[in-house]
Amino acid sequence: MTNGWVDMKNTDMMLIMGGNPAENHPCGFKWPVEAKRNRNAKMISVDPRFTRTSAVADLFCQIRAGTDIAFLGGVIRYAIENNRIAHDYVVNYTNAGFIVDKDFKLPVDLEGVFSGFDPKTSSYDKSSWNYAGSGGAAAPAKPGTPPAPHLPEKVDFDPTLQNPNCVFQLLKKHYAGYTPEMVERITGIPKEQFLKAADLYTSIRKDGDMKKAGTIIYAVGWTHHSFGTQIIRTAAMLQLLLGNVGRAGGGVNALRGHSNIQGATDMAGLFDTLPGYLKVPNPADGSFENWMKRITPTSSKPAQWDSFNYYSNTPKFAVSLLKAFYGAAATKENGWAYDYLPKVDRNYGWVQMWDDMYNGGIKGMLAFGMNGVAIGPNSKKNIDALKKADFLVVGEIYPDETSEFWRAPGTTADEMKAIQTTVYRLPCAGFAEKDGSFTNSARWLLWKNAAVPTPGDCRLDQAIVAQIFLKIRELYKKEGGKFPDPIMNVTWNYSVPSNPPLAEVLKEINGKALGDLEDPATKQQIKTGQQLPGFAWLKDDGTTTCGNWIYSGSFTEAGNQTARRDPSDPSGMGVHPGWGWSWPANRRVLYNRASCDVDGKPWDTSRAQVWWNETAQKWVGNDVPDFKADSHPKDHMGPFIMNPDGVGRIFGPLAAFNDGPFPTFYEPVESPVTNILYPKQDHNPVVKRFKTPDDKYATPADGFTVVCTTYRMTEHYHYWTKNNPMNVQLVPEMFIEISEEMAAELGIRGSDNVKVSSIRGTYIAKAMVTKRIKPMMIDGKKVYQIGFPIHQGFRGIVEDEHKDARTLANLLTPTVYDPNSYTPEFKGFLVKVEKA
Repeated sequence: MTNGWVDMKNTDMMLIMGGNPAENHPCGFKWPVEAKRNRNAKMISVDPRFTRTSAVADLFCQIRAGTDIAFLGGVIRYAIENNRIAHDYVVNYTNAGFIVDKDFKLPVDLEGVFSGFDPKTSSYDKSSWNYAGSGGAAAPAKPGTPPAPHLPEKVDFDPTLQNPNCVFQLLKKHYAGYTPEMVERITGIPKEQFLKAADLYTSIRKDGDMKKAGTIIYAVGWTHHSFGTQIIRTAAMLQLLLGNVGRAGGGVNALRGHSNIQGATDMAGLFDTLPGYLKVPNPADGSFENWMKRITPTSSKPAQWDSFNYYSNTPKFAVSLLKAFYGAAATKENGWAYDYLPKVDRNYGWVQMWDDMYNGGIKGMLAFGMNGVAIGPNSKKNIDALKKADFLVVGEIYPDETSEFWRAPGTTADEMKAIQTTVYRLPCAGFAEKDGSFTNSARWLLWKNAAVPTPGDCRLDQAIVAQIFLKIRELYKKEGGKFPDPIMNVTWNYSVPSNPPLAEVLKEINGKALGDLEDPATKQQIKTGQQLPGFAWLKDDGTTTCGNWIYSGSFTEAGNQTARRDPSDPSGMGVHPGWGWSWPANRRVLYNRASCDVDGKPWDTSRAQVWWNETAQKWVGNDVPDFKADSHPKDHMGPFIMNPDGVGRIFGPLAAFNDGPFPTFYEPVESPVTNILYPKQDHNPVVKRFKTPDDKYATPADGFTVVCTTYRMTEHYHYWTKNNPMNVQLVPEMFIEISEEMAAELGIRGSDNVKVSSIRGTYIAKAMVTKRIKPMMIDGKKVYQIGFPIHQGFRGIVEDEHKDARTLANLLTPTVYDPNSYTPEFKGFLVKVEKA
């Protein structure tokens, strides 16, 4: 989230799409409800189903799954056409006035693709996706290859926004076709209903009003698409146009699907980042110096503006990280042990990983708290991949579909005998048996203590990982190996090496001084061995360690900041600065400099977050200013300090995105209709389709005409709670939600068994005939949608007691993914429905 859960109470307007917080985040949903109750805030719910969130909303629009960009693009067009944009904010705080390279072309010019597309490789040459301007240096390139395109140091700029090649005019041209009529034809939302939604959401900028703020709230209903990143981008662009980013009650706010998913990604749970979202090295870098040159941005802005470009500090973050990893073995002479780091040369994302195992490239897997068979997509392919593996290690508290993949329904006794995979099942600890920190959707780190001890022979996750590591290091010491240095030199200075206390791990993540340090401005001193107060102290000379720069400040000399529980809120705005700790720097709202006008005065004094104090000559406020503290407003430093251009990016230049600098509507890989906006380009052109026998993709011509989506329930948590008696009592079995019209047409009544088939597999459950989903008219054609929860499988209380192996939801979903985030397309695929 750019903002946070509690901050939602400050909003005047909510657009909730791709999420159902009333049911999936019921505790957090209290804050949107509080905004309605205390501020008379309005709520718009856009969803394929009428949910409990929709029931609380002021306006509901039923949308065809996978058409969110068409809806949001239509709202952008409406805001521009009706002059409901934050003009001064857009000119000064976004790249709307930046001039774009003369060779750049839009999909409207090139029948559905941007300039630079190569159909042979299904990829883009992004060199024209750049600003016009001069200066700047290219990053090093491999010998014999041209230097990579780079942002110009000085960007050509038109403050009037009238230049036909400025971002704003290109934006207008790009979304000109997203008319209310076109939105209706694509999404199924009637024109009049769409106009009500667009009018209501943009009404906060009616007549130039800048006091109100609106928020956009989303969840995995947006991320689970082959264009999920671009849906979120469209929302961010809309928020920039309306001046809602950095504002109390504003922002783009993701509701994470698990309690600690945010923490997992912060700590490099993804293959292409290191902790703190540093980009991983690749083989072409060759050295620490070249790696830093490639990933450290240089400032790119209009000549008269200033840019903090905080990622220019990347070498400080990287050196401190390597010192935390390798201690004294990381020296300036050996490039801070750069050679110890793995070099990522390909896609190691979730879907690709299973494909590699299926094709024999991956021989084994360690699965901790991750039920890969049930999670999918295309569960059959994942099962078939595990059949080909040499070994599988599962750390869990219950037997699950992954640890017993060979027992999947339909597997014969002879087939089981043929499976040679060795499975090791390790009893792990449940969440109540662990201490440590959770990082929630709002970026708040909150420490928790263990409630009960682990039973029997169960072990904590870190103990299992530590003991595996120590055994591997022992083997390297005894037997040697090709390159033992990274293993032998890992820093492992815990009081209990075989079971590292997590408080010690958090201290390591925070970072400490390896030499005496002094702030030249304040003269504050940090002595050798002391914990660092924050990331501003990090150095690139080897005198600091830090396991994750954005978490620096979480465990200081004052103690574990994440364990604080001071509920006081002096501002009354839900900041609660003493409750836990939020990254970065305990800041609650990101980019909060944008909550003020160019003179440093809050747009809305009743919700003042930060402001320029002329007497003190610095930024102060109720929140920690997300800005250079002494940058005077007259310097015109951009408030989006993590971008090299210092502004919010309506246009994403160069390599920011793999499928386009503006979000563009494409149909899901499986769709009941063709793309009427770009008839020659139905789908995202850079999306990869896999080619194993298990990888199949349907069209309406194959008999699959119904749009299907999946979702979660309040009463269940993924595939885990089917092992908990109380959850099973609440919802003992899953169901398939179908409209009354579809039920009548197929002769289906409530509680009848229904078979839903995709081209990949079959899902069977009882019918729930409902008014919550209705048929839609898509470009004059009646289209049905259905949905069902994901929570059943072939292991669990009911499944085991009654020998009632149930079908997995992800037997149906396709193996395609977003080319930016690598998230699979779990939503909006094609099925057919029949009475079982």
